[in-house]
Amino acid sequence: MVHGAWWKMSNITDFLKDYRVILLIVIVIGSLATIFAYGVPQGLDLRGGSIIQIQLEQPVDPDTMNTVTAILDRRLDAFGVIDISVRGSGNQNVIVEIAGVRPEEVVDIIGTPGKFEAKIENETVLTGADIVRVDPIEVVGNEGRVPFIVNLEGAQRFAEAAEGKAGTPVNMYLDDRLVTSPILDEGVTAGRPVTDVQITIPGESRADAEEQARDTQIFLQSGSLPVKVEIVGINSVSAELGDQFVNGALIAGLLTLIVVSVIIFIRYRKPVLVIPIVLTSIAELILILGIASVIRQNIDLPAIAGIIAAIGTGVDDQIVITDEVLKGNKSEKNKRSRTMLKIRIKEAFFIIFAAAATLLAAMLPLAYVGFQRGHTGIGILSGFAFTTIIGILVGIFITRPVYAKFIENFIAKEE
Repeated sequence: MVHGAWWKMSNITDFLKDYRVILLIVIVIGSLATIFAYGVPQGLDLRGGSIIQIQLEQPVDPDTMNTVTAILDRRLDAFGVIDISVRGSGNQNVIVEIAGVRPEEVVDIIGTPGKFEAKIENETVLTGADIVRVDPIEVVGNEGRVPFIVNLEGAQRFAEAAEGKAGTPVNMYLDDRLVTSPILDEGVTAGRPVTDVQITIPGESRADAEEQARDTQIFLQSGSLPVKVEIVGINSVSAELGDQFVNGALIAGLLTLIVVSVIIFIRYRKPVLVIPIVLTSIAELILILGIASVIRQNIDLPAIAGIIAAIGTGVDDQIVITDEVLKGNKSEKNKRSRTMLKIRIKEAFFIIFAAAATLLAAMLPLAYVGFQRGHTGIGILSGFAFTTIIGILVGIFITRPVYAKFIENFIAKEE
């Protein structure tokens, strides 16, 4: 009895000393620390937020749609919105998903073309295309100021139009709305190009002036939309609904683990196999969430579906490893041959890698199209592709080798 206990203890020691096991333990601890420190970014489905439907004035080609979505994306980034998704839908609609932000906070930003023009005596001398850089806003009293730099071509055009016209107003329009009319002074009417320009916006209060100046700065930074847009629908997603989804996913995950445990027990009649398979699945879940936390990838409903798919694939792979090892033990004359055992494990991993390569080949195009925010609306599945791919890679390079080591040390030698 003492000898048997020592044999088991020695196997435990060998198992824990294996570099793959040590690596898994370290990464799991690191993932847990990251999750607790930074949290897991939640998408619109879970956190709540808004879905804004935008219709373009007319159907556009793919390049114009790319321009529209890119400008809207930059505007929201500049506005400080973090969890956003802007994607084209067909050739005339854009869907904007914003997590954790009320629609009224950004509706003016995304629904305005942002066309900038500066005119002298009704002649356009500067447009948004001439802007090179927009500097930080300034607020003096109830007046907001937005300084920016124009290119030499625009500066030359401005100088030619302003020459000899001291005292003439420069009417600056934003979306055909007059926002300011600074007066030309002697310094800019001598025909010399000046690249420094400033828009002055009076407000009803200091806060109002600052808000208007900030919105103007965002428009100038992001560029003007090539077509007119109209917001045709705003839908809010309740965070309470997201909580229901999370609770449902947790219950489904728990039931899945119970069912898998029962099936494993019935198949192998070995209670000891249930624990490592369940622990491996939990480790994979922690690693996927840890990676998402590090790179700030939103976890939404499609992402949760991807996690479930990845963990399900992991259970299949563990069954393949177990079957190959136990089948080899029953058929080989030398049941304790480590050489034959390693051959069986390699055969199992050949099957696993082939299956993983096939699944990756299917997921990579979906992930690419999703991250590119294509026009077909398939971008909403990028979360599913991301978590599935991460789960597969975590499994074949980290958790599967550890499970194989467990089978080698604790199960195969008992046959």
